[in-house]
Amino acid sequence: MKAWKRSYDVLKRTGTLKIFLSFLMFLCLAAAVLAVLEPGIHTWGDGLWYCFVASTTIGFGDIYAVTRGGRIVTVLVAAYGILMTAMVPGVVVSYYMEYLKAREKETISVFFEKLERLPELSEEELRQLSRKIKEFNHKG
Repeated sequence: MKAWKRSYDVLKRTGTLKIFLSFLMFLCLAAAVLAVLEPGIHTWGDGLWYCFVASTTIGFGDIYAVTRGGRIVTVLVAAYGILMTAMVPGVVVSYYMEYLKAREKETISVFFEKLERLPELSEEELRQLSRKIKEFNHKG
């Protein structure tokens, strides 16, 4: 559950959530348009299913567009879907990498702070510092 919350926060902070929600609204609108234009799409639910399949570029073939307007809507839905598939993970990964860099800088600054006050540290703090240095040395 924590991962979903973090993902939601990242999408919200980066503005990607608004783009994703606009994509969902576009799919709903496109589904309604297709339900009107296409003879093979009888309900809004069928149109939504078709838009999902088109936006993910899966293309099951159970429903397909035959009218010029339906094909244009399909191209727009597919192009928007490809952009969303590329953009959302890219934004999340980029944000996560920045988060890791910030944590690393924070950890390094705490480490340097302890080094600066080395003579003041207790034996336990010195042991902890030594253990962290050994762990870091084995990872690198």
